[in-house]
Amino acid sequence: MLKTIDTPQVRDATPKLKLYSREEADAFVAKVKAAGYDYVRFEFPDMAGLSRGKTIPIGHVSSYMRSGLNLYGGTVALDSYSIPVRDSGYNEEMNYTDCVMVVDTDTLTPVPWLEKTGRVICDTMWYDGTPQMATPRLLLKKMLNVAASMGYTVKSGHEYEFYVVDHATRAPLFGGQPIFVTSRTHQTPAIDDLIRVLEAQGIDIITWNVEHGPGQIEINYSALDDIAAADRAFVFKGTVKEYLAKHGLLATFMTKPYKGLSGSCSHFHISLLDSKTGENAFLDKEAENGLSRLMRSFIQGILDHTRACMALWSPTPNCYRRIRPRTYAPSNISWGIQDRSASIRVKASYDQATHLEVRVPSALSNPYLVSASVIASGLLGVMQNRELSPAAAGPKEDDARFEKLPTAIEDALEAFEADVALREMLGDEFAKVYLAMKWQEAARLRDEIPAAETNEYFELY
Repeated sequence: MLKTIDTPQVRDATPKLKLYSREEADAFVAKVKAAGYDYVRFEFPDMAGLSRGKTIPIGHVSSYMRSGLNLYGGTVALDSYSIPVRDSGYNEEMNYTDCVMVVDTDTLTPVPWLEKTGRVICDTMWYDGTPQMATPRLLLKKMLNVAASMGYTVKSGHEYEFYVVDHATRAPLFGGQPIFVTSRTHQTPAIDDLIRVLEAQGIDIITWNVEHGPGQIEINYSALDDIAAADRAFVFKGTVKEYLAKHGLLATFMTKPYKGLSGSCSHFHISLLDSKTGENAFLDKEAENGLSRLMRSFIQGILDHTRACMALWSPTPNCYRRIRPRTYAPSNISWGIQDRSASIRVKASYDQATHLEVRVPSALSNPYLVSASVIASGLLGVMQNRELSPAAAGPKEDDARFEKLPTAIEDALEAFEADVALREMLGDEFAKVYLAMKWQEAARLRDEIPAAETNEYFELY
């Protein structure tokens, strides 16, 4: 397995950002006005995938597009409790300076639950024009550029599970374990309304259903090419939380909110298309199972780097409570054809729909980071022309040949630190911020006294 990576595809893949001319900005504002918006939310996906930003009256949008909208430069280096991350290179080392938000005009969508309000997704750069390459969206753009330099377009999609409870009482939206029970799916008008709100933002919903836990729901939508897929996931997650809050409900993507009940996942689907022909590069009808040599090397690359990727796919200590056998969540590093017990489930359909599903990521994961790390790992496998290891005949979690997934975030962070090739592929700037942040979060949470310990020992002893 390759220990280091230094190729022109990686070195030259850094995205370029620029501010807009008056003509460009005014043309966009005219489009915004034609859509009926008086306000525009400038949104930035932080390290956790949360939206941070500012809302701008229409009269000031052009100015901020030309000059950039100022934002605290260390926003991406704020941890899960918004505490500045020390030794990240983005906070005290930069004298707590500002950066600027740069609008992506292709991302304009409505915010249907707010009056006359639209949204744009932004990237960030320092005032000298240097892009903030620790930011998840720019990191994904870099990986997409690497794929493009190799002749491929990335088609992908994220599917999410989440729990819905009453905001005041924390009671689940419905009880039991009613997976696929139709009456539960349409029990609450707010969920049906949520579907329409998602569709109003251009999200192509293909299915929705109740899941295995009380109040647990899954909504699926169609895949897209390149950055649009992760942008759609970002808008989806934000909409679910914000819209349901308007109905007195709390939607949570926390991975394992309840002991003994189903965790929430984010299965990630991906294929590579030939940039010239548009054909699925994962498909070879003459090969075993219809899987091309490219796809087999791509899968092996993901398997090679799964332990390190776990730091991004399961980014909180709570996420590792989901990694258990017999829970419909993978527990080891494996692949299989249509196998839900494997960490990589291959959809071998012998047609243009052939793709792979990475089943490890948790619902709390950041879609930009999941996509970037899967692409980086898979392309490392392609660059090395890796041979795909055998799949087991039976359920993968019963096969002792397969290495177990990390069961604690500390183990995953150590694996990421040790994986030089993946860190170099993603970039030292990102790795420095991410590792500093996650070690800081892990240390802070480790010092907390769990309620279970208090219940066990406080009164009796």
